[in-house]
Amino acid sequence: MPAIDLGMRCLLEIHGPDAVRYLNGQVTQDVRLLARHPKQALASCITDAKGRMQAFVTLYWHVAEQPTIWIEAPADLRDALIARVSRYLIADDAEIDDISEQYRLLHLIDEPTHDNDFSHARFGIAGADRWVPATANLTDLALWGQEKAERLRIENGIPAWGSELTDGMLPPEAGLDASAISYQKGCYIGQEVISRIKSAGKVNRRLAHFLLEGNGVTVGSILTDESGAVVGEITSLAHPHALGYVSKKGFGLSNFCVRSTEGATVASAVLSLSNQR
Repeated sequence: MPAIDLGMRCLLEIHGPDAVRYLNGQVTQDVRLLARHPKQALASCITDAKGRMQAFVTLYWHVAEQPTIWIEAPADLRDALIARVSRYLIADDAEIDDISEQYRLLHLIDEPTHDNDFSHARFGIAGADRWVPATANLTDLALWGQEKAERLRIENGIPAWGSELTDGMLPPEAGLDASAISYQKGCYIGQEVISRIKSAGKVNRRLAHFLLEGNGVTVGSILTDESGAVVGEITSLAHPHALGYVSKKGFGLSNFCVRSTEGATVASAVLSLSNQR
């Protein structure tokens, strides 16, 4: 089956009698779901007290003698994530270990087939995450290149850290409220702001997927309406597919002009998928 080698990641292990309770107060998802569905990976956000993104993570239930959860994120978040997840661990009976150097992450483009597979539609289609030893031999796998993997992500409208997901943004702007936030579980850091956004139904920008007509589009190209007013920006590109944000002035529009960073019109963009509601 085809697989994508996601390489060495930031991988933390939290374990102990209070591990679930503690982590549930740190992330936007309901960590208790892991025990009910132990072979299902769980996407989640970590936010600050103002509800703004600090990390986008994946959670896994790891079989052990006591409650144990693995927390995965991009490798460049390693130091910041360790500091953030550990910050409020004072009186709780739980420990956090950095095991990033021990494993690498594979994503299989298929349903889970192995005991160590975790179902996860990481690229917007059925798939499974599999952790293997850092020194594992991968020659028997049909590995996809990063360009093909990136195209799959963009075609399916999946935001990525460093492109659509950045430190300080509000998760609902990227539509993460549909897949990475629980509104029933109770308190966590940033919960009041996230819940207020849901009640008001208002954000200042929204992530969208576009089909492009024309060439010359690059990441950073500007989206405008018919009058020429700037209403958005392209954040990821796999022509003719693109992801980008549309500002409040562009809500309700389905057709856009695309201009280069120098201001020249280079293409048109048609809204294909969006979290606009």
